[in-house]
Amino acid sequence: MIKVTLKDGAVLEVEKGSSIIEIAKKISEGLARVATCGEVDGEIRDLRYEVMKDCKLNIHTFESSIEGKKAYWHTTSHIMAQAIKRIFPNVKLTIGPSIENGFYYDFDTEKTFTDEDRAKIEEEMKKIIKEDLEIEKFTLSKEEAIKFMQEKEEPYKVELIEELPEGEEISFYKQGEFTDLCAGPHLMSTGKVKAIKLLTSSGAYWRGNENNKMLQRIYGISYPKASQLEEYIQLLEEAKKRDHKKLGKELELFMIAPEGPGFPFFLPKGMVLRNILEDYWRKIHKENGYVEIKTPIILNEELWHRSGHWDHYKENMYTTKIDDVDFGIKPMNCPGGMIVYKSKMHSYKELPIRAGELGLVHRHEKSGELNGLFRVRCFTQDDAHIFCLPEQIEQEIQGVINLVDQVYSKFGFEYTIELSTRPEDSMGSDELWETAEGALAKVLKDLGKEYVLNEGDGAFYGPKIDFHIKDCLGRDWQCGTIQLDFQMPERFDLTYIGEDGEKHRPVMLHRVIFGSIERFIGIITEHFAGAFPVWLAPVQAKILPISEKHLEYTNKLKEELEKVGLRIEIDERNEKIGYKIREAQLEKVPYMLVVGDKEVENQSIGVRSRKDGDIGTMSIDKFTEKIQEEVKSYKI
Repeated sequence: MIKVTLKDGAVLEVEKGSSIIEIAKKISEGLARVATCGEVDGEIRDLRYEVMKDCKLNIHTFESSIEGKKAYWHTTSHIMAQAIKRIFPNVKLTIGPSIENGFYYDFDTEKTFTDEDRAKIEEEMKKIIKEDLEIEKFTLSKEEAIKFMQEKEEPYKVELIEELPEGEEISFYKQGEFTDLCAGPHLMSTGKVKAIKLLTSSGAYWRGNENNKMLQRIYGISYPKASQLEEYIQLLEEAKKRDHKKLGKELELFMIAPEGPGFPFFLPKGMVLRNILEDYWRKIHKENGYVEIKTPIILNEELWHRSGHWDHYKENMYTTKIDDVDFGIKPMNCPGGMIVYKSKMHSYKELPIRAGELGLVHRHEKSGELNGLFRVRCFTQDDAHIFCLPEQIEQEIQGVINLVDQVYSKFGFEYTIELSTRPEDSMGSDELWETAEGALAKVLKDLGKEYVLNEGDGAFYGPKIDFHIKDCLGRDWQCGTIQLDFQMPERFDLTYIGEDGEKHRPVMLHRVIFGSIERFIGIITEHFAGAFPVWLAPVQAKILPISEKHLEYTNKLKEELEKVGLRIEIDERNEKIGYKIREAQLEKVPYMLVVGDKEVENQSIGVRSRKDGDIGTMSIDKFTEKIQEEVKSYKI
């Protein structure tokens, strides 16, 4: 017998060699019915996995974890591939992973999958689910696996197997007549999948390399309950309405021109919104002891070698030549910040130095990955670099986290935290990395902040804390980050004069709050569905005169409101007032100010709210006071 310690601390004695699904049945039949995979001593395992020694076991379900969902969605991708092979036998299989929401599978085929094709595939998937085919796992040697896939005429699978290490046992999963190369984990049978929906299809290069063949990719989603699928489809429909690319065009915020793919143009109203964000950023950073700097966009190759970017990040950089010397267009602001720090000698009494920069950076993104303001080739990072004494590290990290709290609350965002540790491609000693990772973990613990450990996803120069905000549709967006860096000060030979009169090495924190101004604008546009709160709205109120005879008073009113800093437009068109109101509603203006005979006579305005409709007649002073209070309090 062996001892299995469950997630709640309970210890279960089972026979050596019991599978995870057998252990789940011992706990409860209900758990076994919904189990999707297991986690044995921190390793994700298939339900068929046999436990051979004492261990800690966590049994995942679709509802309990992302790992549980991944196994469910990965199984559904195999069901889709099986359905396609039944309908289109000559299609060649490539890969079909689970993703953040659902799954996809890439196929080599000359045809383009249409809506009608997806409907047929979906129907065949439902048949496979109804057949409740047992899913069986088996392994072959590398040589046997290559031969097996060659016989099935699956060249992409052969290519994948050939790259695996010699002597490794290679796993396959079989369901009915369909077999696929796969590491798993998978559900026990196809009947465990319930509600399915194929969403879209698109082209995708094999292995994401544009020099390879273009494949056909189909995305899908599945859930244990039809009601969950319906809820997700409704969420997608709502997301379409909130699409920042659509709203950006309708509200005249920004545009992407064919002359500059990935390089956004900000229009006048978009610039108003952008300047509000940047002014707010400057205000709160000044209050928190930051100074602002500006560094050049183009710096020479030697600098990027010194920083490590030329060796670790060059494929993402744009380069140019000036006077026959190679230069890099900056993908990050930090090397420029080093040069600013080095421009003079510093004393320990000056530290910490908190230097903020709204710095424009350029990164080479593939054309297929560009997406409105979410994925662009140039963007403005709200960077800051904090140079501090070793004993100041924790208080500075706490200060940044407090600033994150302050900023995100203004937009109504909640957030989760991820701590990312040393990646394979990194600089520096084990000792420095352990010190840096320990410092970040300690601050989070001291502040009582829960976090998820993300092993191996740190920056090449140091570990980091990432902040994931959650929008009104429940979607996560990674925005803020804090990176603790012992490497850059070393590479740039940064120093300060200590209390002992000797030179010492400062510690450096890289941090952003918005992440990127452009991307943050995209996020808040979708979060608010373009209906920005008064303090953010490019146009805070629109004056709607009922007829031309009211224009004199209307212009005077606009002048008075603009004098106190409000952003006002007039709809002077010779249209009916109902039409003007509907248009202003579509433009998502917070307030509509109706002006007719009565308002002119009483020197007042008829106020309509975007949210509440007609809220009555007000004096100009009363309306001004109301709107200024909303701006001052950052009312959401």
